[in-house]
Amino acid sequence: MYEDISYETDEGIATITIERPDVYNAFRQQTIAELNVALRDATDDDGVYVILVTGAGDGFCAGADVSEMPNWHEDMSKEDYAGYLWGVQNVVRQLRTTDKPSIAAVGGPAIGAGCDFALACDFRIVGDDAVLREGFVRVGLVPGDGGGWLLPRLIGEAKAKEYLLTGKDITPEDAVDLGLAVELADDPVGASRALAEDLLDLPATAVRRTNRLVDWRNSFEDYCKDAIEHQWECVNDDEHHEAIAAFQEKRDPEYDREYSS
Repeated sequence: MYEDISYETDEGIATITIERPDVYNAFRQQTIAELNVALRDATDDDGVYVILVTGAGDGFCAGADVSEMPNWHEDMSKEDYAGYLWGVQNVVRQLRTTDKPSIAAVGGPAIGAGCDFALACDFRIVGDDAVLREGFVRVGLVPGDGGGWLLPRLIGEAKAKEYLLTGKDITPEDAVDLGLAVELADDPVGASRALAEDLLDLPATAVRRTNRLVDWRNSFEDYCKDAIEHQWECVNDDEHHEAIAAFQEKRDPEYDREYSS
């Protein structure tokens, strides 16, 4: 089904891997189409509880593969270009809008839209060779895939402009110090899977509804109204009842789930 990516489910974790290691997982239009299908499948699969995104070989995603792209200003109309860019943006959009927690395991370069894919995830774990770069300005472009919206909300406007307007690298150490990454790991994929397994130990409805409540678009009043709806759903959820019973009985909770594998 897939040519440029792989999609695997195992014990409730969907792992999406960009499989173009010869170009540090730079994407072409085929890659974007496949990423959008895989993310939709992961979101729609009731047996998937956590989404893990990574890249094969020595890179996470080096952005657009220029050799595979048309000569935009000569070969594409504005409408055609908007359609192409919408597809890239939709990868970010799907990562942002799914309520299932997502983790980016970043080893090697995460450049341009590849950086934005990582920023759109709920968690980032970086390897010691990771490089995150919003490098659009270096090639005369704006961060059109979502990075100019995401980065200020993650690290603050002033610091974000330092990286967005200069195109300089965010090192692994910087990412951790800024709170952009939760961990610097020798094996970011292994550490990401460990985090995913920690999330699987928690009541799934509470995790997903909390993820939805932490929405940057909301006002405080919107948050409070949404919290009533989400909390009521949690109160009536079997996993909440089991978590309370386990706490009272001083044992580990046992959730009745069917994982995709």
